[in-house]
Amino acid sequence: MPLMLTAEDLAIERGGRVLFSGLSFSAGSGEAVTLTGPNGAGKTTLLRALAGFCRIAAGAVRLTDQSGSEREMAGSCHFVGHANALKSALTVSENATFWARYLGQDTARVKPALQRFALAELAHIPAGYLSAGQKRRLALSRLVLAERPLWLLDEPTVSLDAASTAMLARVVNEHVSAGGIVIAATHIPLGLASPRELRLSTSLAGAMP
Repeated sequence: MPLMLTAEDLAIERGGRVLFSGLSFSAGSGEAVTLTGPNGAGKTTLLRALAGFCRIAAGAVRLTDQSGSEREMAGSCHFVGHANALKSALTVSENATFWARYLGQDTARVKPALQRFALAELAHIPAGYLSAGQKRRLALSRLVLAERPLWLLDEPTVSLDAASTAMLARVVNEHVSAGGIVIAATHIPLGLASPRELRLSTSLAGAMP
């Protein structure tokens, strides 16, 4: 079912400082938006606010279906932040299995998800022994462990080499082509097919249609 993410006149504060205000934008099924801008402009904070992890000082965020009914954000989105959220003592497979169960999915999805991110041969290795790039790929495998229409990605290519970045781009483009929505904060091109750009600055007070 087609969905629409709408942010209206958002104002967000951090540490008593207004990061931005009057920010409005929308993204519908089959669309990707890249958040760009300097460090400290509020990209991470905006993503966390969209996911419902931090308070919005003013404005509103809604995820609605074509009838206008609101969808619960928690069960509709994946949020992948800077932290990989892995247990070092657990194997690659055990970490993925935990996330599959946490997300309410059959553990039969674990092997295909690891294969999608070229981790199947490392399934028995404790996550603590992985390289930074391998840990990041394991964190990103949550995107395909459970179907969620909205993906909120904060610097998803951190620690990834060129081949892994291209791998992620294919996964994201497939999600968008299937009608998903992606909002991604990034400092580098992600290789997305047709993204729109929303640039934040330390004095932002504007809107993107």
